[in-house]
Amino acid sequence: MDGKIQSLLKEMKPITLDEMSSIRLMNRLDTKYVASKQQLVELLHLLRDKYYVQEINDMRICPYRTTYLDTEDHKMYLQHHNKHANRLKVRVRTYLSDGDLTFLEVKRKNNHKRTKKKRMEVISLEKCSETDGAEEFLKKRTKGMEFKDLHPVVQNMFQRITLVNYAKTERLTIDFNVQFHNFETGVFRDTDNLVVIELKRDGNVYSPVVSILRDIHVHPSGFSKCCIGMALTDKSLKQNNFKERIHYLERVNGRTLDADRREAVNS
Repeated sequence: MDGKIQSLLKEMKPITLDEMSSIRLMNRLDTKYVASKQQLVELLHLLRDKYYVQEINDMRICPYRTTYLDTEDHKMYLQHHNKHANRLKVRVRTYLSDGDLTFLEVKRKNNHKRTKKKRMEVISLEKCSETDGAEEFLKKRTKGMEFKDLHPVVQNMFQRITLVNYAKTERLTIDFNVQFHNFETGVFRDTDNLVVIELKRDGNVYSPVVSILRDIHVHPSGFSKCCIGMALTDKSLKQNNFKERIHYLERVNGRTLDADRREAVNS
């Protein structure tokens, strides 16, 4: 299936990071969808003459590694679980296709369903707090949190395709082969056949992909890599509000998501 995905991407026109600079969408409205790899192949077939594909260092499928930080009592996880309209996440993301470029990022979602992301480049996950200005950045963006208040809880690795419509009014990220490792429990999981699609645009501007997704029976569905990853890898966490979502993901996937994929993650 991954081979079919790569073949379809080769048929699309490339776009560089520099050319995408006008559509960074840092203050944006996000809509997430969950699909199978089979549906992704169908989607790419329909979009191949309507969207550019981002290319970095001759790569159209780029690997990412993201580590989420939280408090000892999992404050940020519980904000999401308990459906707080205003919530935030702190993470360190490494772009593995771009010389291990690493950013400390704070994502804040408000009660208008708009997401604001602020980030700064850091040395690495391990030396994040040693980077000049990182402590001040964290305090300002989280309203007072310090690195001593946080620790790594869950890490994910995934492959990403980034598409941009020809009008350059939106960005579509497509994540697959998502794998999780929980630092507190040591548990590994992966999402097997699942694909997470995220439409990113400023406000409710027209999006040509919405009707295409609907036609192939892919509908809006929330998916937080942080929270789903934590729920799948730590059964001691409160997760009643995520159970229905996980069952839906398993239906799309075609099997349960309980298998330990330690070998797959480490390979």
